[in-house]
Formats: sequence, C-alpha cells, structure tokens
Amino acid sequence: MQPPKDVKVLADRFGIGLNEFNFCGTSAFQPAESSRQGIYVAGPFAEPKDIPETVMQASAAAAQVLSLLKDARGTLITPKLYPPERDVKGEEPRIGIFVCHCGTNIAGVVDVSNVVEYAKTLPNVVYAENNLYTYSNNAQDRIKEKIAEHGLNRVVVASCTPRTPEPLFRNTVAEAGLNPYLFEMANIRDQCSWVHMHEPERATQKSKDLVRMAVAKSRLLQPLQRQRIRIQKSALVIGGGLSGMTAALTLARQGSDVYLVEKEDELGGNLRHIHYLLNGERPQEELARLRDEIQQNSRIHLFAGAVIENIEGSIGNFKTRISARGGTTEVEHGVVIVATGAKQYQPKEYLYGQDDDVITQRDLEGRLACGDGFLAGEGNRPAKTIVMIRCVGSRDADHPYCSRVCCADAIKNALRIKTLSPETNVLYVLYRDIRTYGFKESYYTKARQQGVVFVRYDEDRKPEVSRNSHALKVTVLDQTLGMPMLIPADLVVLSAGIHPHEENRTLAQFLKVPLNSEGFFLEAHMKLRPVDFMTDGVFLCGLAHSPKSIEESILQAQAASARAAAVLVQDSLELEANISHVVDESCDGCAYCVDTCPFKSIALVEYMYLGSIKKVVETNESTCKGCGCCQATCPKNGILVRGFTLDQSRAQIEAALEVA
Repeated sequence: MQPPKDVKVLADRFGIGLNEFNFCGTSAFQPAESSRQGIYVAGPFAEPKDIPETVMQASAAAAQVLSLLKDARGTLITPKLYPPERDVKGEEPRIGIFVCHCGTNIAGVVDVSNVVEYAKTLPNVVYAENNLYTYSNNAQDRIKEKIAEHGLNRVVVASCTPRTPEPLFRNTVAEAGLNPYLFEMANIRDQCSWVHMHEPERATQKSKDLVRMAVAKSRLLQPLQRQRIRIQKSALVIGGGLSGMTAALTLARQGSDVYLVEKEDELGGNLRHIHYLLNGERPQEELARLRDEIQQNSRIHLFAGAVIENIEGSIGNFKTRISARGGTTEVEHGVVIVATGAKQYQPKEYLYGQDDDVITQRDLEGRLACGDGFLAGEGNRPAKTIVMIRCVGSRDADHPYCSRVCCADAIKNALRIKTLSPETNVLYVLYRDIRTYGFKESYYTKARQQGVVFVRYDEDRKPEVSRNSHALKVTVLDQTLGMPMLIPADLVVLSAGIHPHEENRTLAQFLKVPLNSEGFFLEAHMKLRPVDFMTDGVFLCGLAHSPKSIEESILQAQAASARAAAVLVQDSLELEANISHVVDESCDGCAYCVDTCPFKSIALVEYMYLGSIKKVVETNESTCKGCGCCQATCPKNGILVRGFTLDQSRAQIEAALEVA
C-alpha cells in the first residue's frame, strides 16, 4: 500500500503533517488524530492496514468527533414521519414482484426477463417488473408508486442477500403506507447467479423456484409491530487497563456516566510494565495523565480491587452486582464494554524460573528503565552477550496464534541496549519469523544496521538453553547456515506470549457472549463488526479480544465507545418484530426450547392456576434474534417465530416441490 499520489497537496490544504513515508502523521496515544486539532484520520491513509483495523479506526475517529459535538448532539435531527399504516386485514393478497438485474451480478447469468414473465403467472401476483438496481433511490420511489397504483398489500424483491438491503426495502414499504413486515426477499444472487455461474439455464430455473417460494410465503404474511424498550444512559466498562481507561474517558467526554471496574487495586493493567516505545514516546507519562483525568472526571465511578458477582438483563437495561472493598453495589446501565485485558505467559522452558539470568522481555524492560538492565551472574557483572529467544508461549501446539507485539518489543529492547550499553558487544535474536508489520519494519532494519544478529530457527528444532559452571549456553540450528551454533550468553531474554485470563469464561457466561478456541472473546464479525458481540449492547476492546499494540488497543477502545454511544444517546430502542412468541394455550412447559436457545432468551416460569402449578416458557424480546431454534425444537407448536411460522415455512416447502 502507498499513500495517495496527491497526498502532499491534500496535507497542505488541511494543514496536517505527514510522516517519513508520506502517510498521515499520528502518535501512539492519539492514533486517530492528525497533527491539526479537529482533523481526524481513518484507514490506510494513516498506515497500511486490513479491514478490521480500518473499521475500528473509522469508529474511533467518530468517537472523537462525538466528544467535540456533545453539546450540539441531536439539535439538527428531524424525526422521520411515516404515513398512516394501511389496514390490510381481510384483503385478498395483492402481490408485487420486483426482480433486480444488479448490473451483470445477477443478469449476467440469470435470464431476469424470463423470471419476471414467470412471476406474472403466479397466484395473487398483480404486478411484476425488473429493475437494473432495485436498491437505488429511483427504484425505491418506483416501488412506492406501484404499491399505490396497483393497491399492493405484499411486496417481494428478488435480488441479493437480505442481510444488508432488507431494512432498506422494509423502510420503503413503510413509506408507502404498508406494514414493513409485509415484505419478503428471494436471494437470486448468492443462491443462483453466484453459485451457478456456469449453468445459466439451471440458475434461471432456480430463480423461478425461489420467487415462487417467496410468493407462497408472502400470501401468509401478517402485519407485525415492533416493541420499544427504555435505555439506561450509563455504561459499565470492565477492566481498568489502557483500553478500559480509554473507553471510559471517551464515553465520559461525550456526557455519559460510566462505571469502571478494575480487579487490581490500581489502574493501568499491562501499560504499567511498558516504559518506552520505539518512537520515543513515554507510556508512563500517558498512564499518569489517564489516571489523573479519570480521578477528576465526575462522570466516571471507579471500583478498584473489585469483582463482578453477577450481570443480568439485556441491551438498555443491565444490572450488575459489584463487590469491592468489603461492600456490594448494584448498578444499572444500558451497555457493557469488555476490556479485561490479558496476561503474560509464564515460561516453563529455557530454564526460566530456575536461573536468575533467564528473564522475559518485560523483566528486561523494567531493568532498562531503572538503569540496571545489563547486570548478570552472581557478581552482577555487565552482560556482554545477550540472547533473545522469540515465540515463547506463542505459535505452538497449545497457542497457535501470534502474540503480535513480541517482535517489536524484542527489537525495541535490542535497540535500547545498543544505545545504552557499549559493553554489550554481541546481541543475538533467535526467531522463527519477523513480524514488525507496518512502519515498525524500519526499526528491524535499524537493528540489523546496528549489529543485532538475527538467527532463524525451525519450529521443530527450537533453541536449547543450558548452564555450566561458568555461563549459560544457547544451542540453535541456524537455518541459513544449515549448522548448529553454540552461543555462550550472560543473559537470556524470552519473548513471552500473550495469553487470555482464565476468568474470561465466567464473564462470558454472565454476558452470554462467546470465546474463541484460544480463550479470547469472540467478536460478532471479524471484518465488519470487530468491536461488537452477537449479544446486543455488549462491546469489546483491547487484549481481551486478541494480542495487539498500544495504538490498536486505543483505537478499538474508542471504536467500542462509539458503538456504545450509539445506544446511549437514544431514549428508547426499537426491537425487531421477527422474534419468538409463546402460544400459551399450546405450551405445556416442557422446556425443550430453553436449553436450545443460543442466546439464552427463553426462561421457564411456574405459577399457580386453580390450585395447581402450571409451567410455561417466556421470551426475553430484547435478546431474542429470531433464529428459530425454539420453534424447531417444540413438539407442541407452543412457540413460533413471527414472520417464519410453521404455516409459512410449509407453504414455501410445498411451493418448492412444484414444477415451474
């Protein structure tokens, strides 16, 4: 990736600084801010990056803007007004079908005109047409015109996945005076033109089948109403490390109350052990500033040395019980941000814990910061030969992931040693791969130029550390030379990996959120929703998500705050209508659906009725996603998903068995 060709013109126009590579200049602790106040940066304009980091930085920039505009927030909003909803009860279905070309995306394979002509022959279809792009503004206006012109009371769109455009089409139907749930989609892109691109005739036939199935279901669609829930305008931030402090301050600057819970007695997390950065910035000064701002901010309520005993509720209305300093407090809040951090792996190999001259990079950095990093051996003599071993507790069978910051940390400390200790004339870094991604690559080059020796070892032939009466000895098979090397060492430094906290599992159960196979919290979508959980109202940032740098932790914390603020600025939240509904007269309380629900949205309730105990289940509408697991499990037709009832599904299946 390279900066835009006219980047210098752009920089001059906006008065912002560029770095040595002609990308926008930022700092480690203000990664979304340009050098000019009030101008923010997002995406690869700041540094080459992938989609998740781009999405995070865009949201982080939005969070910064929200803080500036908090006093003006909402002053220019005009509530959207819809026409009165037409009562279609008792009307014969009058269905309109709109088939999308999607450029050549669909029409390049599917004979769209043929599909439209076939749709006109289906029962209750009174109008059908094709559109170049059905989701364009012109096409939306045309759908509204045809609803009025032909008295349509059901609308079917055959185009792409409903995942993105379905809310748009529902809104269009509502603007035409119909209930938005009198709308159905047929996915003839993903399920036809894309997967059968070399079979146009069969793709066209399948498109007809899907349209016929959509029409069969649409005849049975009924108007549905959305419920609203009130929002508690405060947030719970779990974890007082760099990410947690950043998230709490970002929300507080926007005017929200924040409950910040930290299990340790002091704030800072892993940042307490970082004393300097590759670019010369001083983390401890930033940590002191963050702590002071948190202490002085009246909107942040800090619970230090605290344990979360329980969390219940859902988006907009959570209740959390916090135990701190011998007392218990229950707080109510609308959102949760998980920023619990991670821990350093405690090595069990390479004589760590058995030999005082085998230490971790964190230990070395602490020594360097206080001026005694080069002492080794019983006589505390200057260490003239230092060996660093990388990927300790990372990229192995038990922890296959990369800890992401170890390469840069090793190079940072190696350069520091080269600067401060002329007595240390030999410094080896034993590595499997170098991953100093982005601008940090230049420091890797600088380290080689200053005489740091990089020796690559194979995963199957890891280095061996032993000690005789005089010194440590490190044996490694140099892949480049194809022969073993024996290095006498005064000091061995291990790049220990980043591991998740064991208590993540307990918190995940409280919040009903998933963990990945390594034990870190798992986001809703790696690329498009990198700070969200599948559980609404719960967000994620920092090392709790995965190993990451200071810049990335700050950006994700600010992004999580932006997503959380989008909930907190509302007085109430509108829920989806396509969720489960208990049919009381059919439900006998067998509870088969309770354990089946992946979102824990169904509970068993017992009550007295005419002197006997009755059982029934009830749905938490604010957490239900309408996945249908409950309906598929119920043997008594005691629970259904609105908009996906058994009758509607049966109609689709029977239509699928017909021949066009």
